[in-house]
Amino acid sequence: MKTMLKAALALGCLAFAATTHAAEPFKIGLILPMSGPFASTGKQIDAAVRLYMKQHGDVVAGRKIQVILKDDGGVQPELTKRQAQELVVKEGVDVLAGFGLTPLAFAAAPVATQAKVPMVVMAASTSSIVSKSPYIVRTSMTEAQVTTPMAEWAAKDPNGRMKTMVTLVSDFGPGIDSEKAFVKRYTDAGGKVLESIRVPKDNPDFSPFMQRVKDLKPDGLFVFLPTNQGVTLMKQFRERKLRDAGIQLTSTGGLLDDDLLPSMGDEALGVVTSGHYSAAHDSPENKAYVAGFRKLTNNSMRPDLMSVGGYDGMHLIYAALQKAGPNAAGDQLLEAMKGQAWVSPRGPVRIDAATRDIVQNVYLRRAEKIGNEIYNIEFAKVENVKDPGTVLGTFTTIPAGR
Repeated sequence: MKTMLKAALALGCLAFAATTHAAEPFKIGLILPMSGPFASTGKQIDAAVRLYMKQHGDVVAGRKIQVILKDDGGVQPELTKRQAQELVVKEGVDVLAGFGLTPLAFAAAPVATQAKVPMVVMAASTSSIVSKSPYIVRTSMTEAQVTTPMAEWAAKDPNGRMKTMVTLVSDFGPGIDSEKAFVKRYTDAGGKVLESIRVPKDNPDFSPFMQRVKDLKPDGLFVFLPTNQGVTLMKQFRERKLRDAGIQLTSTGGLLDDDLLPSMGDEALGVVTSGHYSAAHDSPENKAYVAGFRKLTNNSMRPDLMSVGGYDGMHLIYAALQKAGPNAAGDQLLEAMKGQAWVSPRGPVRIDAATRDIVQNVYLRRAEKIGNEIYNIEFAKVENVKDPGTVLGTFTTIPAGR
């Protein structure tokens, strides 16, 4: 009888503990650059997170979702690491998320590993990030992933093949990834790179580099920069008359970031970029996303490539919690994230179960004026692109009006 009573009491305690845990808020520690030179990234992701919660509610599997936002300023990895530690130890977060730049994701990775807390990278794009912790899952993109289709197109496009190119990239992880991916794929496809230029990550003056490019007389220039530097480069590209010299400007999506594109003026017209998201992407999901985003922000921002990483990051967290159940934590949540697939505002995406990285379409876009506004209009796509070094699929032309 005593044994039966003890067993019943133990089961009752376990049931109570499980119910109590399920009743506690599910906490997401969101670390973003809400101030400083990369604040646009933080504000885009923060708005997308709030939009997702507004559209899908703040209760999942019976758990109240609580987001705890921390501003790391975007430039101090040691601050990001300390904030991650505080969120895990003091706040008891179930998931870490955000991370605007590669060095910041690197800094937080050991915290996720030690605490066994899933870490959803919504922005940072160096390929090696997912290797820094078995608990990292990425919902943004990698630079190699979005660069390789551009390199292939530049070398082979029948309507404007560029036989010679110069590359110019920001001198840190994503830029170096982008440079290496472009040079390899472009030269393998028959193109010739005249020179590879690296510029300081913070506050560069592009004028001397633009003059160097002009002197080299390439058919095209390929650029990777953080999203906050596109306006400056476009201005100096125009001032040095590189367009007049017949040099085609190409880049990954950050150069003509959707939120900054309206401020660039007509000099952006005709620039070709490759990327995983455009505010002009023609799908019902994206039209609803853009409308909701603009309403939420009182039309003060246009959603960009960073925002969609935050929006889909929330989708992944919600889906994992729903699948794993209200009492899931750590490894259970991580396993539930692997292999998730859904239709995003950017198109179909999935989390590769082996790499924990995102697989998605990459689009070739040309800056065009629609009414009085400039947008990145998709004209071709490569489907289901992995990172890195994937064998590219066939380019599919997107019909006009799509």
